[in-house]
Amino acid sequence: MRVAVVQMTSTDDLPGNLAAARQLVAEAAEAGAEWVALPEMFAYLRREGNRFPCAQGLDGEIVGNLRGMAARHRIWLLGGSFPEAVPGDERVYNTSVLISPQGDVEATYRKIHLFDVDLSEHGGGRLRESASIAAGEELVVARTPFGGVGLSICYDLRFPELYRALSKEDVRFLTVPSAFARETGKDHWEVLLRARAVENQCFVLAPAQWGEHAPDRASYGRAMIVDPWGLVLAVAPDRPCTILADCDLAQQDRIRAALPALKHRRL
Repeated sequence: MRVAVVQMTSTDDLPGNLAAARQLVAEAAEAGAEWVALPEMFAYLRREGNRFPCAQGLDGEIVGNLRGMAARHRIWLLGGSFPEAVPGDERVYNTSVLISPQGDVEATYRKIHLFDVDLSEHGGGRLRESASIAAGEELVVARTPFGGVGLSICYDLRFPELYRALSKEDVRFLTVPSAFARETGKDHWEVLLRARAVENQCFVLAPAQWGEHAPDRASYGRAMIVDPWGLVLAVAPDRPCTILADCDLAQQDRIRAALPALKHRRL
């Protein structure tokens, strides 16, 4: 199947970000993509330390736009992530949704691992995602006509046990919508994506944020599609864009048959 991942430079301009997402999704659909994936916080990327004035539920404007895009283009659509309101809590969930070509919400995943780090020695700063975002607790695998899809978000990428647990649920695809920090992305992004693909013999779809979002925030970019052998099928240049690749599920089956590592697990 033909898939596309989107690279954006989102800001705190909700209408502008939604318009950009609609345009990029339309471009991918026109190029034949059957499934399009948007990056983390595609609709609203806050300045560091700020709250989320656009926090909303699954019945809000952001998911409504995603449902409309999916139905209009008759595609599967991964709504990277958005700030989902948490009843009784000032914090939000960082939530990814998978939408069917009929415009239905097929799966909802709330980011489990939160980015609380100090990158001062690496040219960055101190970041504390848990101050404004509540951690999710559940693994999520979406069941689709093209196989199981294991959902994750950004910092989750550093925790291989998450993906091993997902792989036990017979997944063919792993999604990693991200806004990866520049300081870590240049050394870790591709390495980790390819490792997760090889370890689990899955296609990895990694839409990404890129560039300067605000004076105090920037993302690495290089959105990527990786195959189950660990080969990079497509990588984004340094600009907002869409990239596409054809994912050969029969080839994935041949890889798993020739090198049945998933069946050889002992621990």
